Amino acid sequence: MNRRIVSTFALALASSVIAFAAQAADIKNIVIVHGAFADGSGWRQATEILERRGFHVTVVQEPLTSLADDVAAANRVLDLQDGPTLLVGHSYGGVVITEAGRNPHVEGLVYVAAFQPDKGEDVATLAGSKPPAGKGIKETKDGKYLYLDPSVFHADFAADLPKAEAAFVAQSQVFAAKEIFGTKVGEPAWRTKKSWSIVATEDRSINPELERTMAKRAGSVVTEIKSSHAVFASQPKKVADVIEKAAKEAGR
Repeated sequence: MNRRIVSTFALALASSVIAFAAQAADIKNIVIVHGAFADGSGWRQATEILERRGFHVTVVQEPLTSLADDVAAANRVLDLQDGPTLLVGHSYGGVVITEAGRNPHVEGLVYVAAFQPDKGEDVATLAGSKPPAGKGIKETKDGKYLYLDPSVFHADFAADLPKAEAAFVAQSQVFAAKEIFGTKVGEPAWRTKKSWSIVATEDRSINPELERTMAKRAGSVVTEIKSSHAVFASQPKKVADVIEKAAKEAGR
């Protein structure tokens, strides 16, 4: 009798472990956080590719008014997900996912030509440690917001996009509150969750060497893509491939 109970319990336990493992590896939700001087619309092609591959994709339109506001916007979207989620961030969006990645829905993080800060760091300090090639960031007249000068937007942000497309992105860019670049982050989610990093080798907005340094420090799986800072728009299939790979591996 005892032997039968033990066997039944062992079988039930084994079934539960197998079911849990299968569920953990089955990540179908992807949440994307855009960076500064842009919005989520540039992610349309990558989103459509991922959706054709069976993923449920949501793009956060954070306000870029403060880091706290942007993290809250990401968390509102994460809390709507119905299961494990892969959180993706571009540029300043990497700072947001470093904080929002602590959300229990998040299984893994993907940094796309992004800042990947450690505790107590901020964008301004990181960017200054290995200065970018571009120098086009300007202040608004009131000194409260920053934007990227449209005259250099194509060269510094999206050199491998058609000029007309880059010009539209420049004219529709979202200004970012100056304070977000000096706000220090808390305990980074990448310390406890798996992470992946895309280095854009022709990036003029974030020094590629800085992207490599941050990714190495975090122990991220790195993919290098020959592209501008706007790699998500100019190389959507390659970016989608990395995201798909991360989704398959994050829960294992």
